Amino acid sequence: MTLVADVAEFLETFAPRALAADWDNVGLLLGDEARPVARLMTCLTLTAAVVEEAVAERVDLVVAHHPLPFKPVRSLSTATFDGRRLWQLASAGVSVYSPHTAFDSAARGINARFVERLGLVDVEPLLPAAPSSAAAADPPLGVGRIGRLPQPLALDNLAKQVKAAVAATSAAVVGDAQRKVTKIAVGCGSAGDLLKPAAARGADCFITGEANFHTAIEAEAVGTGLILVGHYASERFGVELLAEELQAAFPNLTIWPAKKETDPLRAV
Repeated sequence: MTLVADVAEFLETFAPRALAADWDNVGLLLGDEARPVARLMTCLTLTAAVVEEAVAERVDLVVAHHPLPFKPVRSLSTATFDGRRLWQLASAGVSVYSPHTAFDSAARGINARFVERLGLVDVEPLLPAAPSSAAAADPPLGVGRIGRLPQPLALDNLAKQVKAAVAATSAAVVGDAQRKVTKIAVGCGSAGDLLKPAAARGADCFITGEANFHTAIEAEAVGTGLILVGHYASERFGVELLAEELQAAFPNLTIWPAKKETDPLRAV
């Protein structure tokens, strides 16, 4: 029999907490470690639709990339959006584990799999973990990834490849469409703050999910190409791959990525 604690232990090894940002909330966030798990679902975000799916499908454990709760909870009631979702999950006996930024940076985490899909070589962390940290490993781990394309590629052609790699519906690009790029940095989600270290390390282009207007202006000013494929697209493929990793580790469980999860943004 597999327990919540067994899955949590696997995830702690797969995406060690030492890799998580200090502001993050990772680990088992809701539930009882001693409860058995037969049905497990992964998702990017515990939206109302995803929570309804978890309850309807009698899920025992949801591995949600984005934490719920994220901030300290002063009260737990259905009067708030977060409280309503947590109450539904708890009432149905659904536990929640979130690996979030630890999964972003893990050896087989989202950023590592992102650059793998792009075919980058000579890949290393954009911001390496401290040598004294428990996160130090072989291969080295850390925040984001940086590597190079085997052959230079025009910026807009790279954007098309990135869209295809993560099944994005659109991409926003900063920089000359025909500029040849070779050295590429990647940070999934909302990682505009990684533009500076990417530029400092000589990246020709930085790829992330979303960034604000001022980050786009900065990219233009420093001459670093910027490709934005949307927060959802830059991470959703990762939780689909995580479902596969968990299924391989726990073949006796029924595991799937949420079917009701969609990008709240649509291009028109």
